[in-house]
Amino acid sequence: MSLPNDPFILYSMINMKLRDSYASLDELCDDLGEDKSELVQKLADAGFEYNSKTNQFA
Repeated sequence: MSLPNDPFILYSMINMKLRDSYASLDELCDDLGEDKSELVQKLADAGFEYNSKTNQFA
C-alpha cells in the first residue's frame, strides 16, 4: 500500500486506520510494511505527534 505524500491526508488516513483497524502504531507499521520512525517524523514535521494512550496523532 502506498501512503499519501500530503501530510494532512496522511494524518487523516493514519488516524482512521488506527481507530478502525489497529491497536497500536507498531501494529499498523508492521502490517503496512512502513518504517515507524519515518512515518512519525513526516507527521512531526507537519506538527502532529503520536499519543500511544489515545492511539492517534494530534
